[in-house]
Amino acid sequence: MANPGYGKRAAPGQLPHTAHDFAGLPPREAAIAAYIDRLPDGADISVKTLAKELPYGQCALRTALNRLQDAGHLRRGREHLTAKSGTSQWITRTWFSRTARDDTWWARFTRGDVPEEEPDRARPTRSRAHILLAALGRTTPVLTLSQADCVALAPLLTPWFERGATEEQINRALTSGLPTPVHSPAALIRTRLRDKLPPEPVPLPERTPEPELSRPPLRMLECAHCRTPGRPEALPGGVCGACRGERAPAHSKAPLSAAAVRTHAAQIRAAMSQQPREGTPV
Repeated sequence: MANPGYGKRAAPGQLPHTAHDFAGLPPREAAIAAYIDRLPDGADISVKTLAKELPYGQCALRTALNRLQDAGHLRRGREHLTAKSGTSQWITRTWFSRTARDDTWWARFTRGDVPEEEPDRARPTRSRAHILLAALGRTTPVLTLSQADCVALAPLLTPWFERGATEEQINRALTSGLPTPVHSPAALIRTRLRDKLPPEPVPLPERTPEPELSRPPLRMLECAHCRTPGRPEALPGGVCGACRGERAPAHSKAPLSAAAVRTHAAQIRAAMSQQPREGTPV
């Protein structure tokens, strides 16, 4: 978990989980997105931390996160929180949405113009566990199950998911070191789901609660590359114009810093002191 106020923050109003989540992404980006999607709010999804947990280097992860941002699944920015006591602070946020959003939706989100509740949609007809079990036979034909087998075995996967197991970990537990021959796929899978159930996760230390809000938070987005804040309209795909290679208009020249102003003033005074005064012989 990240420090309080940092880490992943789930965007509101996402569609329910399905077997086709992130299907439009390349395999690497889809795997990373699925991993982040399973993490709870407040989880550390920085490049360094993800590199310790996933089989990708920091450069590959940085590229993948930028592609997730470009696809509308992720935005970086800050949120201004005001407690009832009157204290306020800016919190760094990384918002993640399983449902891809366009720039217009993210602009509305920064204004607090989207519902915070989950939409009332029907659940998928097949559960995550049922889909995993039905797919076993595609990669390991000796473990092909019937519809009745999938329905009967699916409840045994619930504690696996509750303990944070991924589909890859479950597949490895069910398919590695198979006997030859496999007389009853359903019986073998039932035994392995019971005997290889991972231990319950160790409770995390209590985190400092975030200040209670008295009004909707103010939000702003940042460029994924240079982290410069800006209006959502100026950050299409979460990237500012300068990082996209766009040339800034002539009238948008940044003002001089205070140090630069003092330097220019000193140079002007020095030049004036060297000019001959009126009536002074040259």
